[in-house]
Amino acid sequence: MDTTFDDPGAIRRAMQAAQRRRTWRALLLVGPLALFLLAIFVIPIASLLTRAADNPEVTDTLPRTLQVLAGWDGHSEVPDAAFQALVQDLTDAKNTPDSGELARRLNYEISGYRSLIFKTLRRMPLEVAGDADARAQLIKLDKRWADPAYWEVIASNDRTWTPYYLLASLDLKLDANGSIVAVPPNTSAFQAIFSRTFVISLVVTLITLALGYPLAYWITRLPKRRANLVLICILIPFWTSVLVRIAAWVVLLQREGLINSTLGDLGLIAEPLPLLFNRLGVYIAMVHILLPFMVLPLYSVMQSVPPSYQRAAISLGSHPFAAFWRVYVPQTYPGIAAGSLLVFIIAIGYYITPALLGGAGDQMISYYVAYFTNQTINWGMASALGLILLAATLLLYALYRRISGKELALN
Repeated sequence: MDTTFDDPGAIRRAMQAAQRRRTWRALLLVGPLALFLLAIFVIPIASLLTRAADNPEVTDTLPRTLQVLAGWDGHSEVPDAAFQALVQDLTDAKNTPDSGELARRLNYEISGYRSLIFKTLRRMPLEVAGDADARAQLIKLDKRWADPAYWEVIASNDRTWTPYYLLASLDLKLDANGSIVAVPPNTSAFQAIFSRTFVISLVVTLITLALGYPLAYWITRLPKRRANLVLICILIPFWTSVLVRIAAWVVLLQREGLINSTLGDLGLIAEPLPLLFNRLGVYIAMVHILLPFMVLPLYSVMQSVPPSYQRAAISLGSHPFAAFWRVYVPQTYPGIAAGSLLVFIIAIGYYITPALLGGAGDQMISYYVAYFTNQTINWGMASALGLILLAATLLLYALYRRISGKELALN
């Protein structure tokens, strides 16, 4: 006689074994995709973001100099031994890739440091009789070596990590005392660029919401067949390259384009409107591209709202608009939140549209990430800007989860 069902412990063990089998089966199914995302997506991005604090150039190239400057206060006269150590370090670094990396890294903090390093490297090796002679020869070679500020930059980079890039991406820096201070107003730019990025993204989100909400509402009131046809028309931009769509907007918005020509032929304007290479052109193209990302979440939520609720409110004496605003709209808040979050997150990372349709004052932060990556080869700044953008995105997502969680609890 089978006594398995008479033993609670045996039943519990059997259920646990079945649960383990289901878990392993699920892991085997999602394992290949997880490994693919880890190798292709997670690891490359994580390695790139670590460059925001990576600082090996000075420590690897000037070890003797850093050792001498370890006890220097950063304000008094530079020790003679530091000059001798610098001569030895630069002699070893001459004709190596490390010298170029060192010059570029130091030039980020003091403009002109690159030329100073290369000018000094060309004279290496120096024949020096001692520490004092090394000081005299370096200062004779270039008077900037007598300025403690240049040595303070070397001394401040005595670690393989640095907050320099992250602070610089927020228009901040470390002063001689190690305190965080704002950079001079004439050199600050990234706070304004981040503000511009978020303002453009917010405006695009609000416009797509204003256009997408009535459109999604209208689709839900259509018969099923016609609603599917309208959805297909909305999804057509997904099947077209972004570059093709932007090129089409260039044709439409230029001074002699279709829009200005039509308005001129109708007598509505006396001269062409400035629709291209400005903020207006960026808004028009981004709203056109991102509108489906707003409509689809709204439509999916609106489709689940029973129309009988609104009719019941009207039958009880409510004004149709009041019934719509107080009964229908609150039930679509999840779709509004999901669509707005999706559009906003996509918008803050936009690069091609502002670069091709906007002016110099319309570029968003992604443009500068590409600039530091492809043109100046400053991976530290590019990674720092990308890290801040990623942190802002994750913060918005966490805020959305928190708000949506409260809404579910209330419901």
